[in-house]
Amino acid sequence: MDKLNEYRNSIEEVLNWYGQFQPRECEEYERQVLFDRERDHYLVLDVGWDYPHRIYNCLVHLDIKGGKIWVQEDVTDPGVVGRLMDRGIPREDIVLAFHAPYKRPYTEFAAA
Repeated sequence: MDKLNEYRNSIEEVLNWYGQFQPRECEEYERQVLFDRERDHYLVLDVGWDYPHRIYNCLVHLDIKGGKIWVQEDVTDPGVVGRLMDRGIPREDIVLAFHAPYKRPYTEFAAA
């Protein structure tokens, strides 16, 4: 399997794992796991209502750009990066995009 498809499959497995949890007991609440393989965007969202409050939270947002996985958002515990690395994805192919570009060279991950 080529690297791009391996990364897509790994991302989908990890995000499906997060998607199985429903942390709230609200009638109008759901956790959505969204995959766009054509454009390589992957998200886990919480959406709905906990009256009188609207729920809309992005838990995980990943993109694949230039052969690397860009972590745009990750508010999970345990973090999505560790789970991706457990599946064999090297640090050099993970960009912590939530860090400013000038900070990325100081992380142990890819700068871009």
